[in-house]
Amino acid sequence: MEWWLVLTIFWGGFLILLLAGVHIAISFWLINIIAAFYLMGGEAGLRQIILSIFDSVSNFNLLPIPMFILMGEVMFMTGVASDMMSALDKWIGRVPGRLGVLAVVGGTLFATMSGAAVAGVAMLGSILVPEMEERGYKKPMSLGPILGSGGLAIMIPPSALAIIMGALADISIGKLLIAIIIPGLLMAFFYALYIVLRCKIQPHLAPPYKVENVPLSEKLEATLRHILPLGFIVFSVIGLIFLGITTPSEAAAAGAMVCFLVAYFKGKLTRESFVKSVTNSLQITIMIFMIFTGATVYSQALAYSGATAGLVNTVVGLDLPPLVILVFMQASLILMGMFMEPMSIMMVTLPVFMPIVRSVGFNPVWFGAIMLLNMEMAVTSPPFGLGLFVMKGVAPPNTTMGDIYRAALPFLGCDALAMTCMIIFPQVVLWLPLMMR
Repeated sequence: MEWWLVLTIFWGGFLILLLAGVHIAISFWLINIIAAFYLMGGEAGLRQIILSIFDSVSNFNLLPIPMFILMGEVMFMTGVASDMMSALDKWIGRVPGRLGVLAVVGGTLFATMSGAAVAGVAMLGSILVPEMEERGYKKPMSLGPILGSGGLAIMIPPSALAIIMGALADISIGKLLIAIIIPGLLMAFFYALYIVLRCKIQPHLAPPYKVENVPLSEKLEATLRHILPLGFIVFSVIGLIFLGITTPSEAAAAGAMVCFLVAYFKGKLTRESFVKSVTNSLQITIMIFMIFTGATVYSQALAYSGATAGLVNTVVGLDLPPLVILVFMQASLILMGMFMEPMSIMMVTLPVFMPIVRSVGFNPVWFGAIMLLNMEMAVTSPPFGLGLFVMKGVAPPNTTMGDIYRAALPFLGCDALAMTCMIIFPQVVLWLPLMMR
C-alpha cells in the first residue's frame, strides 16, 4: 500500500472518529488495533501493542506530568492562588485596563505553578470576571485577557504538554522547559502592552475607577505572606532544573512537596482540599497516559507502514527552503487547532513532523518551543478551542460564544507576533538552554 494512502487512512479515520464524538483515547486505540492487525502481522501486531503500552507508561520521563498537575490543583483547591491575586492587586496602580493587566500578571505567576492551561482560565475567570463586570468592563477586556493569560501555563514551566512533547519527540525535557520561559514572558508582555494601548485608545472598554491607596507596609506584608512563598515553588522547579541540581522528574516531585508545605503553613490545606487535589490529578493523569499510550503505538504503526519515511523523503525531495517548510507546518497546526485540542494535534503530528525537523536541520528544542506556542493558540482558537468553553462556563449568563470568539482574536494576534519573533530570532528560545549546567 502506498505511504500516502496509509497516512490518509490513519488521519482520516482518526478525524472521523473525533467528529463522531468518540473520546480521543478510544479513537487512537480503534485506529491502532486495526492498523496493528493489518499492517504488523495480525496476532503478532496485537502482542506488539501490549509491549508498547508497557514501554510507554513505564517511561521515567513522564513522571513530572502527575506532579505538575498536582501542583496546580493544590494551588487552586486550597485558595493559595486567590490569595496571590489579592496581593498582586495591591501593587497594580492606576493603569488603563487595570484588571486586564492584573489578569496577565496573575496568569503568568499561576503558570509557574500549574501545568494546565484550562486550570488557569478557570481560576482567573472565577476570580476576576465578576469584578470586571461590576466595574463596567466590556466583553473584549473582561474575557480576552483571561483567555490569553490562562493559556500561558503551556508556555511557562511547569508545562505538562512540554513533558509529553519531550517524551514523544525525544527532545531534552529539561532544555525544552527552560527554553519556553522567555517566549512565555514575551507573550505576557505583548498581552499587557495590547491591553494598556487599547484601553488608552478606547477607554470605554475598561472604565477607570478609583483605586484605594494601599500603604507600602501593607503591600510588603501581602507580598511576604502570599507571593514570596510562591517563589520557593518556582525555584524548586525551574531553578533546580536550570542549575542542573535535579532532573525534571526530581524537580517536579520537589515542586509538589513545596506546594503542599506552602498550603499547610498558610493554614489552607484541609482534608477536603487534599482529597480533591489528589483525586483530580489522578483523573487527569490517567486520561493523559491513556492518550499517550495510544499515540506511542500510533507512531510505531506509521513507521512500520513506511508512511513516515515516505512523507519525509517527499518533503526533503521538494527542495524547498527550510523556512518555507516550517511555515507550512505551523500553518497546518493553526488550522488543526481550530477543531482539535492540543494533545490530539501533538499526538497526530509529532510522529510525522519530527523526522522532517531533523532531516532539514532544525534544532528540535527550538521547533518544540514554537510548536508549544501553537498548541497554546489552539486552546483559544475559535470555534472549538477548549479554553473558550471553559470561559463560557465561568462567564456571566448573558455572554455568548460570539462574545468569547471576538475577545480571543486579538490575543491570538499577540501569540502570532511572539511566534514570529521566535522564528526570526532563534536566540529568544535557545539562549537560556545554552546557559544551562
